[in-house]
Amino acid sequence: MSEHINELFDKDGNLIGCLLSAEAWNHIKNDVSDKLGIQPTEPEPIISEPIHEWETLKEYWDFDYPVDMDVHCSECGSNTEDWSADEPRRFYLTSANLAGLVSFNCVQCKSKILKKHFKDEIVTECTPYQESKDKNKEARY
Repeated sequence: MSEHINELFDKDGNLIGCLLSAEAWNHIKNDVSDKLGIQPTEPEPIISEPIHEWETLKEYWDFDYPVDMDVHCSECGSNTEDWSADEPRRFYLTSANLAGLVSFNCVQCKSKILKKHFKDEIVTECTPYQESKDKNKEARY
């Protein structure tokens, strides 16, 4: 038909679609999306985790118990035995430090899970996600 449009037919000769060149598609993409009622979607943000800090904590691990990989959200009930092996992720690592404080965000309900590693125990806290911040707790510099 043209260098920009290739019609596609089934075995009986019925038109089933067309293949557009990149140039043609870029020219008509918005019009086609509007006519079909397709809303443009923003790409999912790529969440970068501080894996290096987690690896440093594991390297210098001196607690009396093995490295724990399990995470549990008491808000929505989501849990995993190994947060780093989940695909897709249920929890994202947000921070880790040598003092043993490790925090995660729950993908399902956005709660914050803190794991405080002490010499003889692990204390876990779960804070529900808040859409708006408390003005009294907002830092000002």
